Amino acid sequence: MRLGTADASGLRLLAHHDLAGSGDGMQVIRSGDALYVGHTGTSRTGTSVLDVSDPLRPRLAGQWPAPANSHTHKVQVADGLLLVNHERYPYRPTGPLGPHSAGLAVFDLADPLAPEQIGFWPSGGKGVHRIVWEGGRYAHLSAVPDGFTDRIWVVLDLADPSRPVEVGRWWWPGQWTAGGERPDWPADRRYAAHHALIAGDVGYLGFDDANLVVLDVSDLSAPRMTGHLEWGGGATHTCLPLPGRDLLVVTDEQQHDGPYAPERRIHLVDIAEPSTPRYLGPLPHPTGPYDELPMRFGPHCLHENRPGSYRSGRLVFATYFSAGVRVYDLADPGDPREVAHWVSETPPGQSAPQANDLFVDSDGLVWVTDRVHGGLFVLEPEPRLRALMERARA
Repeated sequence: MRLGTADASGLRLLAHHDLAGSGDGMQVIRSGDALYVGHTGTSRTGTSVLDVSDPLRPRLAGQWPAPANSHTHKVQVADGLLLVNHERYPYRPTGPLGPHSAGLAVFDLADPLAPEQIGFWPSGGKGVHRIVWEGGRYAHLSAVPDGFTDRIWVVLDLADPSRPVEVGRWWWPGQWTAGGERPDWPADRRYAAHHALIAGDVGYLGFDDANLVVLDVSDLSAPRMTGHLEWGGGATHTCLPLPGRDLLVVTDEQQHDGPYAPERRIHLVDIAEPSTPRYLGPLPHPTGPYDELPMRFGPHCLHENRPGSYRSGRLVFATYFSAGVRVYDLADPGDPREVAHWVSETPPGQSAPQANDLFVDSDGLVWVTDRVHGGLFVLEPEPRLRALMERARA
């Protein structure tokens, strides 16, 4: 199966890979000539490894299943290691589930195309949802350990990658019911950590219906909240500090299908003073009939400016589910503009494309996954966008 382009401006399709029929792609990351893809879980595939030395012809080099009743949909790569989450799946089972795997797996990448597992950190509870690790000693993740209502923020020490050790955690008061706490937020709201991106000693944590939590992480054994901002949207996902700017770009994830789903947007927040973040406004919504389609329409992931990838304090790359990939120019925060987009053809077996995650490599290629059946896409910026990307590099 090869899928093409339904609509585009500024980006063109170079290649497509169906991931051997396991097209439920989630997190994607490139390191050198290897590309790693986590799967959402519906195919029961866990992780795929591709040789992308020729981006025009990605080659599947390895693929392994997820553990029973679990998914392993997140991947992080640095310092010769691959980190993969283990989490109970499905999230909301309709019947009894058997045993599941909960924690974080660590793989050695002596051969980047043939990872070998060397360690595992058991989280207990429902498991690990999201990982942030750019190398070094400490990894940051969200997890639901035993005794908590929902996901909290956890810090792991990887000094010995074969034996990760928890060194710190932070949760919203009321989440630790095993410790006698009780939620004090409305029953129809969800307070749950997604992931924190770190800038110096500050962590910017998406906390679902609580929106943005700002953490002081100068002491990773005792993180503490120093700021908080709510804007009324829910399902806050990614909070991205832009290098060299006092700006935070935030996605509220669309988690519902169809034209009557609650509206979700991408937001701009002023973080000149991190302890008192100030809401600036939303980024433009994609134009077109996307909100009339029967699947998800709204934001999900951002390219997170990892070391070794394309980095910019001005250009933001986002997935927007049925509206594909969207690229924004924030040269003027008071007038954010969409400058490029790309939407795939609808994959067979689904009613709309579902762009799930993306990664922009140091060469400017954009690697995109579809959430349901579509697999992996490789996009190339057209000359106008490439010239803008070069000017906007951080």
